[in-house]
Amino acid sequence: MARDKFHQEVRKALERAGWKITDDPLYLKVGRIPIHIDLGAEKLIGAEKAGEKIAVEVKTFGIPSFITALHEAVGKYIVYREALKQMEIPRTLYLAMPVDVYEEFGGESIVSAVFTTYQFKILLYEPDTQIIASWIN
Repeated sequence: MARDKFHQEVRKALERAGWKITDDPLYLKVGRIPIHIDLGAEKLIGAEKAGEKIAVEVKTFGIPSFITALHEAVGKYIVYREALKQMEIPRTLYLAMPVDVYEEFGGESIVSAVFTTYQFKILLYEPDTQIIASWIN
């Protein structure tokens, strides 16, 4: 399974932000179909309380065509979110994308409409500094 170019940077950014990586990757099997979401993570609320659980699909958008990369990311996000729902796995799915890509293309009407229509949750990361810049719900 090929990993996204910035897989390790997102993993480190999550760990720096207090997330415990529980799965790398997060394996699911829906019927006969295997699914591999890049990361599973958990943030504990207290010593004995269960915390928030997330699944993260990391995208670089490094393909020469932004629309081709967006097409792949949207397809994966929708399928992965449905798989989590069908399997009743209580994890919130996030699409991780570089801040600079979001700043360049996120405001475009088609991109904004897709993210809004399909209720994307987005994690913006800085690959160079390995930090999470923001969470967009």
